[in-house]
Amino acid sequence: MMSDKQRLLSAMPAVDEVLRSTSGTSWLKTYPRRYVLQAIRETIESTRQAILKGEINELVMEEMFHSIEARAQALSDLSLKNVINATGTVIHTNLGRSILTGDVLDNVKRIACGYSNLEYDIPGGKRGKRYSHVQKLIRDITGAEAGLIVNNNAAAVLVCLAALAQGKEVIVSRGELVEIGGSFRIPDVMSSSGAVLREVGTTNKTHIQDYERAICDKTALLLKVHQSNYRMIGFTKAVELDELVALGRKHNVPVMFDLGSGCLVDLKPYGINIEPTVQSIVKTGCDIVSFSGDKLLGGPQGGVIVGKQSLIEKISRNPLMRAVRIDKLTLAAFESVLMKYLDEETAKNEIPTLRMLLQKTEDIRQRAEKIKAAADAVLPDTVKVTLMEDSSQSGGGALPEIEFPTFVVAIKPDGISVNKLEERLRLGSPCIIARIKDETLILDARTIQDSEIEAVAAGLKNAAT
Repeated sequence: MMSDKQRLLSAMPAVDEVLRSTSGTSWLKTYPRRYVLQAIRETIESTRQAILKGEINELVMEEMFHSIEARAQALSDLSLKNVINATGTVIHTNLGRSILTGDVLDNVKRIACGYSNLEYDIPGGKRGKRYSHVQKLIRDITGAEAGLIVNNNAAAVLVCLAALAQGKEVIVSRGELVEIGGSFRIPDVMSSSGAVLREVGTTNKTHIQDYERAICDKTALLLKVHQSNYRMIGFTKAVELDELVALGRKHNVPVMFDLGSGCLVDLKPYGINIEPTVQSIVKTGCDIVSFSGDKLLGGPQGGVIVGKQSLIEKISRNPLMRAVRIDKLTLAAFESVLMKYLDEETAKNEIPTLRMLLQKTEDIRQRAEKIKAAADAVLPDTVKVTLMEDSSQSGGGALPEIEFPTFVVAIKPDGISVNKLEERLRLGSPCIIARIKDETLILDARTIQDSEIEAVAAGLKNAAT
């Protein structure tokens, strides 16, 4: 007599049988064939193992088919997807840093969906230069003589050093030999460029005399690195940029400033006094300035290089430029974002990164109230939902000391742990990234968009049940 396990195993469908079924035919129209086959095989195998372990007493084909479809869908889903940022960290490196507006994406789509004059001079009917599309904008906005855009600021520093100091010395303060994200360090970038690092001063104190004593016939560049992602306080001394520029002029040595975040609007009226603008750095006479495009600038990922025309031309001719150049889609996005900076108020109102950082606390409170009301409407009465004051961060290695007042919705779950609630929100669709503080789930209204409130409520409803 056949045992229950043998009976269930014998009733298991074959892969081809499932594939030829009505559901199988439908799946093949929706998902790639290889993923449908993988889903069928995995489901059959997992069901077989469950039968052998005695976990299944009855074979329900409907449940099997549902599992197959769920697996096929999961396998076919794109890996890169939208998430809702409820952390309050505006320039969240892990969540893609700055977000772009619809009109910027419209321009990207326009360029992506057809041919373009990327490297074609239409008036002259001859080959053109891709950076010509943003050169005037860069000059008008920053006040620099010329500019380039590469694929990130580390690449900007790399190509500048390779073009201006390969085989020669670059003088930099020990207190500015920073490490950026992903364990990339300034000395390593310099070594890769072929330049020779010449450290001066000490970790906490460097004087102008330290730079001057180090200058010799091998010196190609004086490099200053902005403390964009850290601060040194206490018994410290750093050389001001204008002092370094004067020293460079005296010895005919160009000065480069790695500005890091790259802010194009004055933040002092908002109580933020520690972040210089690119324009103010250019006015000091600094020869080369590099900064990121997707941090405080609020654009796509990129590294912007501005400075003296002769040096920019030399950098543009370096072979590394071919390796670090940006593509047409990034260039299209940059042009659209930079256009907004022609009017500072437009930039502050329309660039999401600036808008989120500079928004009024009252506006955040009103959005938080909407989020709380939406949460109250879908969560059980036993779940405690509270509106609270808190603080947000800039993120992205920018403005490390600044805490931005914000309003958050704090949720104390009932029946499940706060860690489980966070996990369910993170694994849900859409994915909602929140933070946990004092055993409470925190949804920061600063980075939740108005258009996302309904989705947040739906996510909470699914996660809490």
